[in-house]
Amino acid sequence: MTELSKLRSLVIVLGDQLDHDAAAFDDFDAAQDAVWMAEVAEESEHVWSSKPRIAMFLSAMRHFAAELRARGVTVHYTRLDDAGNAGSLAGELAAAIVRLRPAQLVMTAPGDYRVWQSIKRVAREQDRPLDVRDDRHFYATVRDFAAHAKGRKQLRLEYFYRELREKHGVLMRDGKPAGGQWNFDADNRQDFGKDGPGRHFPGPDFVPDAITRDVIALIESRFAAHPGSLQSFAWPVTRDQALEALQRFIDERLPKFGPYQDAMWKGEPWLYHSLLAAALNLKLLNPREVVAAAERAYEQGHAPLESVEGFIRQIIGWREYVRGIYWTRMPDYLESNALNATEPLPAWYWTGDTDMACLRDAITQTLTHGYAHHIQRLMVTGLYPLLLGVAPRQVHEWYLAVYVDAVEWVELPNVLGMSQYADGGLMASKPYVATGKYIERMGHYCKGCRYKPALKTGEQACPFTTLYWDFLMRHEALLSRNQRMALQVKNLARLSDEERAAIRAQATAIRASSSAPS
Repeated sequence: MTELSKLRSLVIVLGDQLDHDAAAFDDFDAAQDAVWMAEVAEESEHVWSSKPRIAMFLSAMRHFAAELRARGVTVHYTRLDDAGNAGSLAGELAAAIVRLRPAQLVMTAPGDYRVWQSIKRVAREQDRPLDVRDDRHFYATVRDFAAHAKGRKQLRLEYFYRELREKHGVLMRDGKPAGGQWNFDADNRQDFGKDGPGRHFPGPDFVPDAITRDVIALIESRFAAHPGSLQSFAWPVTRDQALEALQRFIDERLPKFGPYQDAMWKGEPWLYHSLLAAALNLKLLNPREVVAAAERAYEQGHAPLESVEGFIRQIIGWREYVRGIYWTRMPDYLESNALNATEPLPAWYWTGDTDMACLRDAITQTLTHGYAHHIQRLMVTGLYPLLLGVAPRQVHEWYLAVYVDAVEWVELPNVLGMSQYADGGLMASKPYVATGKYIERMGHYCKGCRYKPALKTGEQACPFTTLYWDFLMRHEALLSRNQRMALQVKNLARLSDEERAAIRAQATAIRASSSAPS
């Protein structure tokens, strides 16, 4: 197809829609349709995105465009450094419509509310029909989730998860859950013990090709001041690499994923986790093939049921659930702040320069690899700002900026709802709060740290522990009405007036120190 040919459909492909089987391509005709893709600075700057996250998106996009062209598809692709780049998706799309004059726009439903509103606005202003199609990448549509949620006083993952497993026959045997129960959480809360994780496998090791090396060079020049490092960038950025990463997880890590999914160990970023979230969220992998591979591993005796169920719960459970929360609650959800938290995010979240060993390790790892596993995110990097009282939107923007798998539909509910309890219990049934003793029990960080997790006050008191007790005191009235928090709140009665005053004073000092310029 040439520029002068009549263009029937301009198919919009966003950076997290790299799926050759997407609904947007259902009736694609290379003779009269074309694809539009654009790299724009806005998508790296509306939050201060880390270098690994930018590289993940740009490299995967460029590889996908090359694959389309190899199939004979016309791709109108704007690079970040192209002359005249408008700097925004709206600006680039509007220019493409003026230049190409398509009869209509076609796209798969986007994963970001902000982007969705922007594209709708451009289509309206340019007077072009916009055909938006369901994202078949997911097991459930947003309409399915809305129907599930209708009339319920409380939303809980467990019930939606069971519905999806029954509907799609995942880990089901004669109409009942495999193994006779729906989940095996009781078996999946083990720590590594004093000897550590034992044998472990390397993380992503896909050597950057020419396309990725060009992207890395561009980022080091254009986004030199952004956080993070690209020295070890080795994430899968193509469909073939993603499939290889999936098989490696099934072969190597899945058997021990379940028992150790909540365990942490200093200096060990990968452990037994799948490392597949980025590939899934950019649509290089389909969740159905991931779930099927895990289920086959159980059926063939390669992986125990508790590991397979725990992993599948993350895919068919949490992933689907948070998407439903996001799309049925936006845009108001973005401003959720049930605990009225207003503190600034500590500046050292962008550097890792803190003397708290767990946070230093988790943040440094995050900036180096663009990755931390879910318990590091929930109970280390997420727990601290929750206890400190950081404004939840600032926490959200940090998570969206630093992780290679961060797309807003999945990141926002996990951070505002699960991690920060900013939605008041819509996403999670209680705030996930703990003292430094939890981190000590589930990981190796506290050994050698200057702080003692058992201490509430004093120079050696762990800030997590001090802030935990301060959190309970500040929100005692609210938390006392939550049945799952009753025991924790009851423990406040053991504190004398002098202890309460000392905890408050130390917590105030921690906040003052955390908000000081770095």
